[in-house]
Amino acid sequence: MRVLGVDPGLTRCGLGVVDALAARRIALVDVSVARSHPDDAVPRRLHQIAEAVETMLETHRPEAVALERVFAQHNVSTVMGVAQVSGVVMVAAERRGIPVALYTPSEVKAAVTGDGRAGKQQVGTMVTRLLGLDEMPRPADAADALAIAIAHAWRGGSAPTASKATTDAQRRWAEAERAARRRG
Repeated sequence: MRVLGVDPGLTRCGLGVVDALAARRIALVDVSVARSHPDDAVPRRLHQIAEAVETMLETHRPEAVALERVFAQHNVSTVMGVAQVSGVVMVAAERRGIPVALYTPSEVKAAVTGDGRAGKQQVGTMVTRLLGLDEMPRPADAADALAIAIAHAWRGGSAPTASKATTDAQRRWAEAERAARRRG
């Protein structure tokens, strides 16, 4: 199975493509980081990220897209940018009929390191080791995108989809979102 992993961000969006092989082996296909300049207008920035995502989808034709689930942070503008990029990715995948799976950061960390609270360095080190790379993908957004793709590949495509939350954390998140909509 070929998977495009996406670490969404408005300034840097990690994009990593892996092939899942027999016996839980993973092969690197491609990795990049789409960038946009913080001084540009948001529509222009989203367009730049969208073009990079479209290129990855057209070039590598993944069977699935794995995306880091947006989670609440203290910085609202960061959350908004991540959510907007996530929407761009979901639309691009939907246009091609490619399923989208969502993962929390702790789910990805646990999948690749065995520890849901692992740091970026530990995730990067494990991605490097799992893919047999000579050096760690940089910046961290690239390694994170590959980790997301690996997590999905190891689940065999049976991960939570964009329309269905399945883990306890995802169910609580969905319930909180529904409650907020009822209040607002």
